[in-house]
Amino acid sequence: MSDAFYRLVRCIGRPAFARSSRPIYLHAQRVPASGPVIVAANHLSPYDIPCLMGAIDRPLDFVSIVEVFRNPLVAWFFRNMNAFPLDRRRADPATTRIILDRLRRGRAVAMFPEGRIPPPAESMLTGGPVRWSIIRLARLAGSPIVPGVILGTGVFSRPSAWKPVGRTKYAVAFGCPVMVDRQRDEAVACAAAEAQLMAAYRELYAELSAASGLTVLDQPWRTTAKRDRP
Repeated sequence: MSDAFYRLVRCIGRPAFARSSRPIYLHAQRVPASGPVIVAANHLSPYDIPCLMGAIDRPLDFVSIVEVFRNPLVAWFFRNMNAFPLDRRRADPATTRIILDRLRRGRAVAMFPEGRIPPPAESMLTGGPVRWSIIRLARLAGSPIVPGVILGTGVFSRPSAWKPVGRTKYAVAFGCPVMVDRQRDEAVACAAAEAQLMAAYRELYAELSAASGLTVLDQPWRTTAKRDRP
């Protein structure tokens, strides 16, 4: 595992986003600069990944879906970016061990708790379902969860969004880290953390929407027609 390739890709890709877009970042300093952390954001489009990379300075280890790793070229690229696959169709203890190992090494693991790219009306930000397995993982690892809200990234599916005129707008915001109490009963501790996270997502969504003028519904249909992208 090496961060050199990640940093190279980030360096190469940054100019394309910098020339075409004017992102709004709120509270990026809430993501710890070092140490274990789970960054848990809503999922709008495949472009959430580079937009998170642009918003957070430290390398992120992304949990992706196993389907994209079936393409050898994509699998090579993702693995060199420190990403790893998760099989959503069944319990996946191997991936659980990888996540816990990365966190114990002090890594930042990025996860999308919706488990897929949902239609905008089914987003976790509008009351859609959430997979709270991240809470149990955070409790096992003793690491904080930083909630993230992303808006507007689906616009990059349109070729016109890449014009070097700096007009494309997207927005990313982060909440305060949430710790899962390891001293309390597991069910009680996880329920308390879930309530904290849901409140944080609601507050972040309202704040970011007010700052950017974007909502979760501002997504081109092209990005939501295929729901199982990473």
